[in-house]
Amino acid sequence: MPVVELAAVTKAYQDKVAVNQLSFRIEPGQMFGLLGPNGSGKTSSIRMMIGITAPDSGSITLFDQPFTRSSLTRVGYLPEERGLYKKMKVLDQLIFMGSLRGLSTDEAQKRAIAWAKKLDIAHSILKKTEELSKGMQQKIQFISALIHEPELIIMDEPFSGLDPVNATLLQDTLLEQKAQGKTILFSTHRMDQVEKLCDSIALIHQGNLVLSGGVREIKSRYKRDRVIVEFSGDDSFLRSPEIAQAKNYSGHAEIQLKENGDAQKLLVEAVSKATIYRFELMEPSLEEIFIQTVGGKVDA
Repeated sequence: MPVVELAAVTKAYQDKVAVNQLSFRIEPGQMFGLLGPNGSGKTSSIRMMIGITAPDSGSITLFDQPFTRSSLTRVGYLPEERGLYKKMKVLDQLIFMGSLRGLSTDEAQKRAIAWAKKLDIAHSILKKTEELSKGMQQKIQFISALIHEPELIIMDEPFSGLDPVNATLLQDTLLEQKAQGKTILFSTHRMDQVEKLCDSIALIHQGNLVLSGGVREIKSRYKRDRVIVEFSGDDSFLRSPEIAQAKNYSGHAEIQLKENGDAQKLLVEAVSKATIYRFELMEPSLEEIFIQTVGGKVDA
């Protein structure tokens, strides 16, 4: 049974359709990416999943049942707009969040301290939230979403504003949760993150579903016509008749082959002209697939 299922869900705000006939399902234990540029309808979809707003039409089920408030006890939610009590100490705040989710004070405190150590904020647990950096505050909200050990974890742009070290820490934590059998949905406009983390995706543009399915299956639909070459020496091979387009970043070349371009011929030519350190024939990235699909440019 799917943990989450949307069937022909539509939501409009006045004359703007934010989500249009959106359908997808998330199976148990999956890491699922809800993707699209800013303003595509990701947050509107998530808010309907957890009952903040109601769909104008269509249906949403959680845990194979029509949505009810009681099902939210099994859900952990990290909103895009962070909401913490600035004057409250971190530990008090996490205990309070845990108690709202049914934990005793002692159990909430135990889990809060353990999570603070795991995410490297134990030294700040007695500080007020307003004294902490944005990245530290984001970790606190991350903990509050997980403290009650939810079965379904929903995170809206969880890596936004994080430095690479802390982004990696949170990514590793989500992978650990997945290994424990949790189902995870996160939205992002950063498609490179999804390539590393997700089993399946729903990719939306202007409220419409444009791609869905397993990441591997989606990418297998597209030709391997991208080549990465790292080299030193003569770069004249980049003008090979096999190449449609090439960008050379000081010895790191990104190449798109012509319709019937032969990568092996290009490799022979490259080796004859330059010292080759890497030559890799690649499938297109999800971002490239999205651009091909919608015929436009992905927002940064």
